[in-house]
Amino acid sequence: MVLCPVIGKLLHKRVVLASASPRRQEILSNAGLRFEVVPSKFKEKLDKASFATPYGYAMETAKQKALEVANRMHQKDLRTPDVVIGADTIVTVGGLILEKPVDKQDAYRMLSRLSGREHSVFTGVAIVHCSSKEHQLDTRVSEFYEETKVKFSELSEELLWEYIHSGEPMDKAGGYGIQALGGMLVESVHGDFLNVVGFPLNHFCKQLVKLYYPPRPEDLRRRVKHNSIPAVDTFEDLSDVEGSGSEPAQRDTGSCDEKAQAGEAGQAAAEAECHRTQETLPPFPTRLLELIDGFMLSKALFTACKLKVFDLLKDEAPQKAADIASKVDTSVCGMERLLNICAAMGLLEKTEQGYSNTETANLYLASDGEYSLHGIIMHKNDLTWNLFTYLEFAIREGTHQHHRLLGKKVEDLFQDAYYQSPETRLRFMRAMHSMVKLTACQVATAFDLSRFSSACDVGGCTGALARELAREYPRMQVTVFDLPDIIELAAHFQPARPQAAQIHFAAGDFFRDPLPSAELYVLCRILHDWPDDKVHKLLSRVAESCKPGAGLLLVEMLLDEEKRVAQRALMQSLDMLVQTEGRERSPGEYQCLLELHGFHQVQVVHLGGVLDAILATKVAP
Repeated sequence: MVLCPVIGKLLHKRVVLASASPRRQEILSNAGLRFEVVPSKFKEKLDKASFATPYGYAMETAKQKALEVANRMHQKDLRTPDVVIGADTIVTVGGLILEKPVDKQDAYRMLSRLSGREHSVFTGVAIVHCSSKEHQLDTRVSEFYEETKVKFSELSEELLWEYIHSGEPMDKAGGYGIQALGGMLVESVHGDFLNVVGFPLNHFCKQLVKLYYPPRPEDLRRRVKHNSIPAVDTFEDLSDVEGSGSEPAQRDTGSCDEKAQAGEAGQAAAEAECHRTQETLPPFPTRLLELIDGFMLSKALFTACKLKVFDLLKDEAPQKAADIASKVDTSVCGMERLLNICAAMGLLEKTEQGYSNTETANLYLASDGEYSLHGIIMHKNDLTWNLFTYLEFAIREGTHQHHRLLGKKVEDLFQDAYYQSPETRLRFMRAMHSMVKLTACQVATAFDLSRFSSACDVGGCTGALARELAREYPRMQVTVFDLPDIIELAAHFQPARPQAAQIHFAAGDFFRDPLPSAELYVLCRILHDWPDDKVHKLLSRVAESCKPGAGLLLVEMLLDEEKRVAQRALMQSLDMLVQTEGRERSPGEYQCLLELHGFHQVQVVHLGGVLDAILATKVAP
């Protein structure tokens, strides 16, 4: 039985659900929808940090799932589907996105975060209408998201592990299933329960109404809300033409005869109203508005870090805005507004007792954390923010903008801009340290490097990657090679670790001085800083230092080959235009560069975070 007439609009279409989730299948089947199940093969490795909101990530994942199925079926099937439905459900708490746990320990970490707290469950849904014209697939995408607030009770260790050992958490976002055993963990639900199960059926029906039934004049006169599911009698005078494909039906809005009888003025008003309802209103530009205001959110985060707000609240009891303001010497009203937006962004928690850090803030925003991003944030606040005010000039001229920022000609980019004083040099090093530290473990384990007994990290700055290589490969001796001023300050970043004996620091200029001998050379975030001529010069110098069989490990942010998907890398490439003489490259471009200098057997690993890794081997000429 079809309970909602809008579901009936899909009865004579080929509908495909791009999901293997039995929960989504059950929800849609119970609603009377007939569909095929074709699980998506889209690899869910989108960079979460590139999305301004968690639901933006969920919606994009859902869209990519549906589009992958649509394209695959169009290529391999005799008949293109009419509609493909994609969905992605995520759980967020304290600014972190929790998807499916990878093992029991991961499930324990997730559920411990949820214990006694309220969290949000977001489901992004994409409805892809497909048609085939001259054997080419044409798609029209409608997408939306639903949010439900769920609060857990305080979980005892015994209950938590009992639930984990049941096996239920392992295939569920956030590590629990509310419709089964996980329901015993839930204290309250605010919003759509089915959304937490895996699919927001009510919102899905409302979206179908918008697609297939634009509002009629009489609907507007009755003040029927556009986002509500109309009553059955609303559809009685509508026809649904068989074989119309995937295009949403357009209704006949009727004539304006009755209103025309009221006089010339009434007729003009009626015609205007009818004309208005004949047009399908565009979707509200939520994502676009978020992009427009995104720079303000960034600056709010930068300011909170510069004022050391997250340092003040780290591992402390909640504090009032007035107390925080007095400690950092700001106005109370200004601090309260800053704290409120940080709470809205998921960086702080706000309660009646005051403001406190989320786990994200403790881990990444407090300046003394092991994985703190405070260094890169200060670099972007103090330098990148100001340079980007000259973005238009950079695009017109095709060159960096330090001369405008400094008010003088820049002869040596790094010495004049980044290393002009000990303070600016240390700021740059902190920025590089925080970025490399975040991904050093992934880089060190991306490939099996155990065959190399020595490595040289060219331009290795603080030695963050060198320490991770030494930790992972106890037989490897690692030399950090960088400018004398950098080597002198690198001592600020050297913790007392057992691997210290494996790491050595050597001073020199990699464009002029001989490179230390090694079996593996590492260039981490080096090549993207330089124009092509200097890139060829550096690779040539590395190749001359290599014996056959030696390795070269590149660590960079990779563009996709078409330069249209990897948003963070594309943004970084634009950043390079403003800040340096370099650019980001695709795997194919790097392979061409490496092979030109005698490096072959090129392997690429996408690390799933900020950076990617490429390993190549020097062959005999």
